[in-house]
Amino acid sequence: MENSAQRRLERVSGHLLSPIEVNNGLSQVLIKGGHGKHEEEGDPVVIGGMVLDIHATPSLPLNPRTTTPGKVHYVLGGVARNIAECMSKLGTKPYMISALGNDMAGIMKHQDIKTPVICNIFDTEGELAAAVASVEAVEKFLTSSWIQQSKKNIFSAPVMMVDANLSLPALEASCQLAAESNTPVWFEPVSVAKSRRIVSVAKYVTFASPNEDELIAMANALSHENMFRHIERDSNSRCSVESLFQFLKPAILVLLEKGIKIVAVTLGADGVFLCSRGPNVVRFSLDRTKKYGFSGQLYDKVVSSCPSSRFSGALQIEISSHLFSVHFPALPASVVRLTGAGDCLVGGTLASLCSGLDIMQSIAVGIAAAKSAVEGEANVPSEFSLATITDDARSIYSAAKIPFHQSML
Repeated sequence: MENSAQRRLERVSGHLLSPIEVNNGLSQVLIKGGHGKHEEEGDPVVIGGMVLDIHATPSLPLNPRTTTPGKVHYVLGGVARNIAECMSKLGTKPYMISALGNDMAGIMKHQDIKTPVICNIFDTEGELAAAVASVEAVEKFLTSSWIQQSKKNIFSAPVMMVDANLSLPALEASCQLAAESNTPVWFEPVSVAKSRRIVSVAKYVTFASPNEDELIAMANALSHENMFRHIERDSNSRCSVESLFQFLKPAILVLLEKGIKIVAVTLGADGVFLCSRGPNVVRFSLDRTKKYGFSGQLYDKVVSSCPSSRFSGALQIEISSHLFSVHFPALPASVVRLTGAGDCLVGGTLASLCSGLDIMQSIAVGIAAAKSAVEGEANVPSEFSLATITDDARSIYSAAKIPFHQSML
């Protein structure tokens, strides 16, 4: 049984991973997504967890204290790994640093490392009902000294993404290296518990992408108080987008005041709030970008269908509260599984930024990528349709609004 499972896992993982260097059982891993030499070209760096996800989906409503008929799948996962795969499939070449082990999930073999595993239990609607995470290997083996060995990659990267699976020393080391070379940092909170690790690195962070609950946890941690409470929402009672924004606004302000430049609050079916301390965010783009293959085609199509001039009027807005926000809606989707949606949103946004698109266009592509993710079984779709992504991005971009500044003047 174990040998059979191992063979299946090796087959499904083998096409994704290409070891660049092995040292003490760890590997810097390049997710395949283009051609050329990764070091000289300055590819985006992704640091964080590579995880074996076990997805358990019941055929009937779950009952406590007993088994329920259903299906169990092994799926390649981990926030950073999902983001890197999404970026790769959108034509960008991320350079990934992570840790894997010599066990039944063993993609990289080392006797002292146990590959991180997360067991997810879903309800019949595809929503996560419960999960148990065993990801100690990321904190134990993905150390600051190991990350230091990729200093050259971080220095030449257009952007660096770190997920909060990293230990505090590793997070700090990564962000300090990025700061030395003015490499923008994207912080992905991973979970409510781990999102609080933002405290030690907030001053280095350009982007953060919390969901509602992670936003509240981060604001409480950064303010050293528990003054912010979680909003109670269920499927039967949805508040308006403006009411939701007014509720989350004080927490968003805390993140911005602590040094984070851009906050993208993910809202599930309600889309994304893109927030900054002023309207200049509409012009934000990366300094070092590359266009080739799929990413070049994506750039051309999005630029032609999502003109950056659409938000030029926002630059005339004067906001005394130092908070500017744009709401990007989500599109209706045929939901199969919700895991991977947030990761693909980040991956799609990063891939778009790396191709030369601005942040407004890139968020629209990210939401389109998230829509594709929820409509399939895997955390990341096996492939993205250029036509579908660009059509969905155009619809999202066209519907984005700046409705909140009036209440903040």
